Amino acid sequence: MTDVATVAGVSYQTVSRVINNHPNVATDTRERVLDAMQQLGYRRNIAARALKTRRTGVFGVVSSGSHLFGPTRTLVSIEQAARAKGLFVSLATVDLQHKDEVTSAIEHLLDQGVDGIVVIASHDEAAAAVLESTTQVPVVVAGRTGGEHGLAVAIDQEAGAKVATRHLLDLGHRDVLHLAGPAPWVDARARAVGFRETMAAAGLAPRTLWADDWSAEVGYLAGQELVARVRRRRSSLPTAIFAANDLLALGMMHALADARLKVPDDVSVVGYDDGDGSAHFVPPLTTVAQELEELGYRCVELLLDARDGVATSSSVSVSPRLLVRESTAPPRHPSRVVL
Repeated sequence: MTDVATVAGVSYQTVSRVINNHPNVATDTRERVLDAMQQLGYRRNIAARALKTRRTGVFGVVSSGSHLFGPTRTLVSIEQAARAKGLFVSLATVDLQHKDEVTSAIEHLLDQGVDGIVVIASHDEAAAAVLESTTQVPVVVAGRTGGEHGLAVAIDQEAGAKVATRHLLDLGHRDVLHLAGPAPWVDARARAVGFRETMAAAGLAPRTLWADDWSAEVGYLAGQELVARVRRRRSSLPTAIFAANDLLALGMMHALADARLKVPDDVSVVGYDDGDGSAHFVPPLTTVAQELEELGYRCVELLLDARDGVATSSSVSVSPRLLVRESTAPPRHPSRVVL
């Protein structure tokens, strides 16, 4: 910084003010300092600054290394929200289904001296690791809320499932099947609860089929199983299906098409996520959009408040919204469906 001050012809304190974006620096002076920094190849020494301020300006994020829509988009939204605040993210990707991996990732980030950590706790094991960890920095749990997690931000998954189910009921459907996600995932259970409660409130019997994972392939196999059971007269064909994510919905629609069933003429289908391409399914998929950008922003805001001593406990819920497209319609031809 002394070298920069000499080249720019200013004081050391002026260089410091420019680096810290202080407003009380004349425009031409700021430009001279920035030019000198570029000429000398100057970069702020983050480690030295951290020793002085006891803050690194870096937050850690523990996320899944998989392609799953929710954790991946949550990670991106957190990183974008942090960058908008002038902060940086140090990422640790693990298998969220293994508590030991999550614990190890938290310890690794703490060794880096991060100012706080977000754990995308989509799975029960990840949440358990957070509850058992002891840290000197704030930890925000993304993906679930509740009293046991002091700092938590989540999409209201039950509300999303309720609005999806209510949409089908408002169209006139009375026999609705929920293709649920894998039970160890908190989002899957919450969506199943929202579905059951909405059906029960309408005086209707809920039908739930649990999937082993979130893939289109599993949705396709579930659809084949449903069609086979209907053909053997072990089950009736529902007039509508609410799938726990868009990929399960895609696989289900494929199986229905193989059985010469049309969506939405024979069966209406609703997905969840508004994932890439869902508007271009055939037909375009009615789905629940998770406000993941808002989720990321709230996670970063909560971390900053906790770091600055403003918040020690807070549970924030973000509301999703329904996007109505062409995969849902009133039950039109209940007597025409033949398998």
